[in-house]
Amino acid sequence: MARPRSIPDAVIYDAVLDLLEERGAAAVSFGAVSAVVGLAPPSLVQRYGDREGMLRAALAHGWERVAAVTEAAEAAEESAQGFLKALGVAVRVSLVWASVGEGLAGERAAAWRAGVEAAVARKAGCKAEAAAMIFAAWQGRMLWDAAGGAGFRLRDAVKRIG
Repeated sequence: MARPRSIPDAVIYDAVLDLLEERGAAAVSFGAVSAVVGLAPPSLVQRYGDREGMLRAALAHGWERVAAVTEAAEAAEESAQGFLKALGVAVRVSLVWASVGEGLAGERAAAWRAGVEAAVARKAGCKAEAAAMIFAAWQGRMLWDAAGGAGFRLRDAVKRIG
């Protein structure tokens, strides 16, 4: 079977984000992405220039999705807990983790965090410092859940902090 000539960027970005989540940043290579999407590595090189370019494009794509979900959840959810629960479905731990050291993507991660903390403060009726702690507890829970942990209840943390 012949390889497809064209694969939409979104499919490639999803493959990169999946590799990030499943095996970490070191696993993201033109060869690994090629194996997932069926596009030859030289075609990926032509499209993105280098591995970092492909990674940055995938992270930007991931943050665009996160921004859309965050905006919708902020408008739809009344409580801080409901808002964070709605976000938890869309926000990949690997996206946040990989973005921290990636220049523009890191700036997007920091801006998103500030926006989420502000929304939590409004929805929970608490001070910014308490919202920051709630955000940190939520992120901790996401990491713990991703690692297979159980038993951490965000609701309990919010009650203690709020």
